[in-house]
Amino acid sequence: IEGHGHFSGLGQSLMNLNFLKSRSWEEIVDMVEKKVKESQKGDWIIGRGWHQEKWDHSTPDHVHGYPRNIDLSAVSPDNPVMLIHASGHGLIANENAMKVAGVNSETPDPVGGAIVRDQQGNIIGVFEERAQSIIRSAYNYYLEDQSNEERLNQWYRGIELAQEACLKNGITSFQDAGSRFGELSRYQDMAASGQLDIRLWTMVRESAASMKNDIAKFRKIGIGNQHYTCRAIKTEVDGALGSFGAWLLRSYDDKDNFTGQNTTPLSTVSAIAEIAHKNNMQLCVHAIGDRANREVLDIMQPYTSQNTDLRWRIEHAQHISTEDIPRFAEMGVIASMQSIHCTSDAPFVEKRLGLERSKSGAYNWRALIDSGAIVTNGTDTPVEEIDPIASFYAAVTRKRIDNGFTFFAENAMSRDEAIYSYTMANAYAAFEDDYKGSLEIGKVADITILSQNWRTCSDEEILKTKIHYTIVGGNIKYTNPTIE
Repeated sequence: IEGHGHFSGLGQSLMNLNFLKSRSWEEIVDMVEKKVKESQKGDWIIGRGWHQEKWDHSTPDHVHGYPRNIDLSAVSPDNPVMLIHASGHGLIANENAMKVAGVNSETPDPVGGAIVRDQQGNIIGVFEERAQSIIRSAYNYYLEDQSNEERLNQWYRGIELAQEACLKNGITSFQDAGSRFGELSRYQDMAASGQLDIRLWTMVRESAASMKNDIAKFRKIGIGNQHYTCRAIKTEVDGALGSFGAWLLRSYDDKDNFTGQNTTPLSTVSAIAEIAHKNNMQLCVHAIGDRANREVLDIMQPYTSQNTDLRWRIEHAQHISTEDIPRFAEMGVIASMQSIHCTSDAPFVEKRLGLERSKSGAYNWRALIDSGAIVTNGTDTPVEEIDPIASFYAAVTRKRIDNGFTFFAENAMSRDEAIYSYTMANAYAAFEDDYKGSLEIGKVADITILSQNWRTCSDEEILKTKIHYTIVGGNIKYTNPTIE
């Protein structure tokens, strides 16, 4: 069970430029240049997956590690370019895109976001957190020139690709971390008509004003023979560590006097919590920094003190103060985490947080589990590839696959804990453990058949695992073509 991902986002990423494996800014610029040659003048070039902290080398003239958009503008003078950060919490735009969006040196930072500037105040093309909306809005305006039919056809094509990717990677269920009403309606229709090959559990992502009046009619359980459920609401309080958006209790080690971004006012998050409680919906809040996690726990506390089985969730829960770790189990709050983020982010975590915070509170599954908390697993796709094999390996070794760098191995999960995090824990976190998450008589036959026994094989053999079959409801949905 994929415990946290973005289903339509996965589909879109499979149709656009993908930089998850790119090792340098120069490589990314080359990919954009090739795409420009295939495109019509004025078409937007879209990509996702770059991360400045994961390249083999920094660009010579960078700002906080970010590249300037000069080379990007040079290879695409007539096409707007929007390249989304791997985390989804930042983007870089070329000069053409900024011109279309009306951005200039006088454009102010929006609340909860930043237009990155150098020491002279020059805009470099990078937009963090809420500031992304300036460029994204311009792109959405461009899309309005397409007919509704064209936009829907593209969306359905993305969903088809997302389903194929899930099944190929052994995923039988997918927990979608935030979709708007329109997408949710289409998912429901697909499930009812038998067009969903995997089981989809979704969170609503809308404004508090929109949800206040309409949320009740979107709460659906088990549509299409348990293929579609919507019983949760998603919001967030901060951004990502890699883009300096994680909200911290004290300053970043590599950015003086800066503690990150509170992206959504706490009063708004509190209002959404009340909507969730009133409508019997789970509350799922994105919180990465230790300040963000503390604030969310404080917001949830009045509700969980009355009922510790609400199964409200903190999505990511990556960096937590040691004082707050026991509160998850005490309150019944689920730590909805993604093991692959640990090893993917490992190269820069200590630079951002320092040794003490990195060791005691960063991706500390061991302390959470030992305290009695439920820790779930996933990939946050398309932030990372939807690959449970790599994520399971990260959970039990905390080692990077490329160079073996180990991030505080003492905080790893056991093999059984990691298997549980990808099966029963995810089912429990969705109130679906009564009919899936384990192989038992009376439960749905959702089965992934692997080439390796993850309980007994060596660490190295985990990475050699192949998905032989993916079975949903007793029906074989994927067969590995290499099986003899």
